[in-house]
Order: sequence, then structure tokens, then C-alpha cells
Amino acid sequence: MEYWIAKFVGPVVLALSIPMVFAPRSVQAVTARFLEDSPLVLISGVLAMIGGLAIVNNFNQWTVDWTVIITLLGWALLLGGAVRIILPHFVREVGGRMLNRPVATRIAGAIWFLLSLVLTVQAYLA
Repeated sequence: MEYWIAKFVGPVVLALSIPMVFAPRSVQAVTARFLEDSPLVLISGVLAMIGGLAIVNNFNQWTVDWTVIITLLGWALLLGGAVRIILPHFVREVGGRMLNRPVATRIAGAIWFLLSLVLTVQAYLA
């Protein structure tokens, strides 16, 4: 199951992380427009929560190896989705504060890049 999840999640997150590192201002511009659209925040919360529940219900293993990334991602999606649904104003407030920090976007992108690279390598090359 972990390889199946990593084959889907790894490349997508890898692709998303690249502009975070190399074009943080463009990511911040898209994020600013996203935060202005309440229905989009709600829908993204529903989709994130569904994805998180799918991962957590099928793969919730707290082992000390690369697969813990999948478990952590599942819980992050589940909780992040719930927050977007229940507290959209909080999401807009916190997201708005992050928009003025391109260095933070680059750091987050670098972390996501490394984690997704591990998932992609494990899924396709291990």
C-alpha cells in the first residue's frame, strides 16, 4: 500500500514544491487569490480531508522509516482540510501573514521537495 500511495503523492508534491523554491512570489500570488475565494477554500478543505482520511484509514503506520512520511502527510491533509472547513477565517488570516515571507515559502518548498523526493525515489526506484 505504501508504494501505491507514494507513486501518486510523491510526483505531485515534487512538482508543487519546485515553484515554491524557485518562484516563491508567483506561488504567493496564486495563494493570495486562493485565500480571497471562500468557496475554493471550502472545496479544497473537503478534498484535502477526503484525501487525508483515505491515507489514514488505509495506511496509518508510525514506523521509523520512509513510510512515516505517508502517515504524516495523511494526518496533515486530514487536519488541514478540517481547519479549512471549520475555520476558514483562520486559514485566511494565517495564510495572509505568510504571503509576505518569500523565504518561508522557499524553506517550506525545500522541505516538501526533499520529502517528496524520498517518496518518489522509494516508489519508483527502490
